[in-house]
Amino acid sequence: MSELEIIGKSPRRVDARGLMTGAPVYGVDYEMAGMLYAKVLRSPHPHARVIAVETEAALALEGVRSVLWWRSVPQIPHATSGVPHPEPAPYDTCLLNSTVRYVGEPVALVAADSEQLAEKALSLIKVEYEILPAVLEAAEAILPGAPQLHQQVTISEPGLKLIHDPEHNIAAHVDYRFGDITAAFAAADIILERQYETPTMCHCALEPHNSTAYLDAADRLVIVTSTQVPFHVRRQLARALGLPVRRIRVIKPRVGGGFGGKQEMVLEPLVAALALATRRPVRLIMTRAEEFAATRVRHASSVRVRGGVTRDGRLIALEMYALSNTGAYGSHSLTVADAIGKKTMGLYRAQAYHFVADAVYTNRPIAGAFRGYGATQGYFALESFIDELAAELQLDPLDFRRRNHSQRGDYDAMSYKHGPNGFEPGRAFNSFGLPECIEQGQKLIGWYDPRPKDEGPVKRGLGMAICMQGSGVPKMELGGATLKLNDDGSFNLLTGATDIGQGSDTVLSQIAAEVLGVALEDIIITSSDTDLTVMDYGAYASSTTYVTGMGVKLAAEDARRQLLAMAADMCETDPATLSIKQGQILSPHGPTGLSLADIAQETLYGGHRTQIVGKGDWTNPESPPPFYAQFVEVAVDTETGLVQVLRAVNVIDLGKAVHPALASGQVEGSVTMGLGFALTEELLFDANGKPRNPAFVDYKVFSPLDMPQMQTILVEDPEPTGPFGVKSVGEVAINGPAPAIANAIYAATGVRLRKLPFTPSRVLEALEAGVGVRGRRIQD
Repeated sequence: MSELEIIGKSPRRVDARGLMTGAPVYGVDYEMAGMLYAKVLRSPHPHARVIAVETEAALALEGVRSVLWWRSVPQIPHATSGVPHPEPAPYDTCLLNSTVRYVGEPVALVAADSEQLAEKALSLIKVEYEILPAVLEAAEAILPGAPQLHQQVTISEPGLKLIHDPEHNIAAHVDYRFGDITAAFAAADIILERQYETPTMCHCALEPHNSTAYLDAADRLVIVTSTQVPFHVRRQLARALGLPVRRIRVIKPRVGGGFGGKQEMVLEPLVAALALATRRPVRLIMTRAEEFAATRVRHASSVRVRGGVTRDGRLIALEMYALSNTGAYGSHSLTVADAIGKKTMGLYRAQAYHFVADAVYTNRPIAGAFRGYGATQGYFALESFIDELAAELQLDPLDFRRRNHSQRGDYDAMSYKHGPNGFEPGRAFNSFGLPECIEQGQKLIGWYDPRPKDEGPVKRGLGMAICMQGSGVPKMELGGATLKLNDDGSFNLLTGATDIGQGSDTVLSQIAAEVLGVALEDIIITSSDTDLTVMDYGAYASSTTYVTGMGVKLAAEDARRQLLAMAADMCETDPATLSIKQGQILSPHGPTGLSLADIAQETLYGGHRTQIVGKGDWTNPESPPPFYAQFVEVAVDTETGLVQVLRAVNVIDLGKAVHPALASGQVEGSVTMGLGFALTEELLFDANGKPRNPAFVDYKVFSPLDMPQMQTILVEDPEPTGPFGVKSVGEVAINGPAPAIANAIYAATGVRLRKLPFTPSRVLEALEAGVGVRGRRIQD
């Protein structure tokens, strides 16, 4: 590691000039001759059958080229979640559905010569609906007699273990046990049970969803779309349209933020259907109100935690039940519900674990992937609960965590699988910087320092939480790259990975440059085009640097072997004695006088004519977790209920920082979203299921004026399975702020809040109740 030239440094981003000057072409910048503009007529009802759609008046407008509704498009059930095949989601939706299941669901599509004309056409379309009963809350949707939202649901593979029960509105069910939970609770001296509530939350990427579709000269369907998952979109779009995959090309332009909201097929089928109908380019851009109402949201969840401890403070039994509101369609129902417990509970040692989750259909907007991916909901519950256990035992919550968290060399208890020899361990905690994260964080926040007593209405308190996440989905990811040598010794790096603003183009270029012994500017990266780049599963599950980064490293090593073999032949020596530094070929005795440009000239135009192309791809056997410690100091105004975060100390074990500045930025961006999750963000609905606050003026995201003093520390404990020792960094920090703030509020006021967000009215209500909402202690 000490000899690294580029890894571990923070060079200028490879896309910095374009970002600063506005040069990158986002999807909304695409213009084509003859382009049409699309608009969507959306349902005003949460649940209704679409009986008939009158389109004649709209089509009579000059310049309106097409109006489509469900009878005009293929009715092929499919999934929309951007995950590998076989999809762990029900095939429960069509391109346009004959039954609409949430306010804002597409009913009809218009393509016209201008956006204004398309809007006018929408106003002329008349729809006959049969109104059906609706249900908005997950707890109500599973009660006997609740309206049934889906009659028939299929799955991608007959043998796929997807437990769902549409008759009772269950989109997915999880039941996981490790150890004898009954015996563990029987051995406990104290048993505690609490319930926690998390809200519907919006992604709020600055760039709205947008897609452009056109037919190329070969009559292939080309989609230019703001997506995190181009290859998954291609596969799912082929199914939705009934087309072969070879007829479809997906191009990802510059993406202005995703956070999981673009790990989904949202607009692509709509513009594709219009382009096929009109045989002209069609572009569709969502409005901000549509972004809130009709894209994807975070699953609102209710999480009940039950734990058993000994009197000396040892956790021996841990149980969790999660009820998740997946909205109108299954999408990421199973995988997010699964993650609420399986990404969280294994952080702590216990004798036994039991996790159950139900993801429930309701007439709400579709819930999908969101940064943190279920762990955010799970950690708010778990890390609040751990503090409550510590309080019950009259122990310091930091000391209680140190006594009970997992250790280096442990296996994640929630990752064990049934194998031929019984229960087999899953991921191991090989790199484990959590103790150092806790140690550094507590010193910076002054956890054990004497604190003056607060005078007056404003009370201050410290809180903490610890978390882990993952680095891709183990044994289920694929990422890679090709590297091509150019005439001047530079390289084209082609990868299917998708930079959505997080800086992966820069990080992957650093990995390639480090292996090849060249400058960063000698790497020219292209990502991502399903026709040109190798397969990559996309930007999700904190996988890009760990999974695709290893693919890039392998491709660069392949190219490097070819370069040194060619140099050895030209120098008449052994390739094992040669190396590359700053684009020059070195021998044990010093420079050989050969450069990579010389090798390029020889291979492209000289006597050794061959194209040097390196290829590498990788699927990850592990999903090593980054570990994270969050410390906060809050001030609570007991007269108004206002909670302010004064300081946030963020400490992460990320294995190895490829680009420390980008890594720190990822952590602080996650923390900012976590602060919003804790204090301000909640999508509200009226009795009809219509969003009440679909705009930034009413839906409050954190701004620079709201930010606390922040310190971010990177702890490096290299991961043996990662390229150059890396693990992920992008998601884990979003999980820390909410429980840490809840714990700090309790430290400041003695009031325990279990429902997010902690708005002034909720805090004031709890304060006025005197002792807050206390859970019950259960003695067996």
